Amino acid sequence: MTPIDLSATDLALAALSLIIGAGSSILLALDVHRSLAIAAIRMIAQLMLVGVTLRYVFAASSPWLTLSVAVAMMLAASYEVYSRQQFRFAGWSRFGLGGLPVTIATMLVTSLALSTALREASWLDARHTIPLLGIILGSAMNSTGLALNALLTGTRRERRAIEARLSLGADRHLALRDIRVSAARNGLIPVVNQMAGAGVITLPGIMTGQILAGMDPLDAAKYQILLMLLLAGAGVIGVLLSTQLFVYAITDERDRLRLDRISPK
Repeated sequence: MTPIDLSATDLALAALSLIIGAGSSILLALDVHRSLAIAAIRMIAQLMLVGVTLRYVFAASSPWLTLSVAVAMMLAASYEVYSRQQFRFAGWSRFGLGGLPVTIATMLVTSLALSTALREASWLDARHTIPLLGIILGSAMNSTGLALNALLTGTRRERRAIEARLSLGADRHLALRDIRVSAARNGLIPVVNQMAGAGVITLPGIMTGQILAGMDPLDAAKYQILLMLLLAGAGVIGVLLSTQLFVYAITDERDRLRLDRISPK
């Protein structure tokens, strides 16, 4: 089975549902049509640009070019993690708090995949490394971003309760434990939901794309299982690291809460 060749007309027809939704937003005065339009235009431009760029990167087969693209992706993810927060730390710590866990989680999980299941692929082969790195990076970024947002908002909301625990002798880990647990669950909700609903409720996008491209459904399912396990692992590692770093960033060496270190966006 040969892959389906999509034309510009096919893509335009696929956008009809979005156009109907945007039109309904205008009629019902929901005021979400602008956001939908901007997001759709941005998505199309970004994906086309990525497609053209990857075509060049794949053809070049340069390890240094592959490494440069990987670094650029991780830097962009680090920026996105902190830029989406309602509250943020001052200075360079806001980059490290989200960027470091995301980078570590992505590198660990990608290295594991390339050392085991995908061991036949070269580590700096752009055709294998960049797509794998991108999807794992996205999962770690989303989970970490959600967890950090819950930590920042939760700590400000529960300030008095946290300070009361600290004044009664609790250390920073104990005083912030409930908020850490809640934030970790919040960050991992998308990962858990995706795994729990895969196959029964929905066919994941990667498996669907492979089937449409002509791959045997059972082989596509195996690849999907592999990737979802990797994505879940990256999300868990990113959340654990970010919540641990947050405890030290929001308190000082004397176990005092330092909300002065964060400010509204």
